[in-house]
Amino acid sequence: MMSAPDWRKIIDTYYPAGRKVSGILLSHSRAVADEALAIERRLALGLDPAMVEAAAMLHDIGIIRTNAPGIGCYGSAPYLCHGPIGADMLRAAGAPEECALVAERHTGAGLTAAEIASRGLPVPAGRSYMPESTLEKLVCYADCFYSKSGDMKRKSLERVEASMAKFGPAVLDRFRELHSLFGE
Repeated sequence: MMSAPDWRKIIDTYYPAGRKVSGILLSHSRAVADEALAIERRLALGLDPAMVEAAAMLHDIGIIRTNAPGIGCYGSAPYLCHGPIGADMLRAAGAPEECALVAERHTGAGLTAAEIASRGLPVPAGRSYMPESTLEKLVCYADCFYSKSGDMKRKSLERVEASMAKFGPAVLDRFRELHSLFGE
């Protein structure tokens, strides 16, 4: 396992201070990182805390290149593409592959190749974006509890489950599987 990257340096490269999106990204990512670190401490998962923090702080790095004006993003890609875009950005920045894979596979409770194809989702087709490693699953799970809009406070389990259920029973089942691994 590589050592954790300097997540602050990577964020500063793509997110100039003072922009709306910079504050949103940092607030959201800090909440996700704190949640993931608390779970790691509680369950003693054996993960490097510095890597957990870095992966969580960098998981949404790709939002800057998407079209999400409500959070200050004026790129051209659909928001759903922020995972694969972020993975490419992290690889270009020399971040460890563990961080790139977290970014690539953290959306919702993961996206299967079949879901992408059947729903015509605007992410590169023909592959799965399902979290595989413990680190990927942990950050994916922690991320489900925090939004980048609204009050940005931690959502209740019931609210997260209701949100996942909107995407179908398979997505809700995947989230519940993550909850069985990491929830209290």
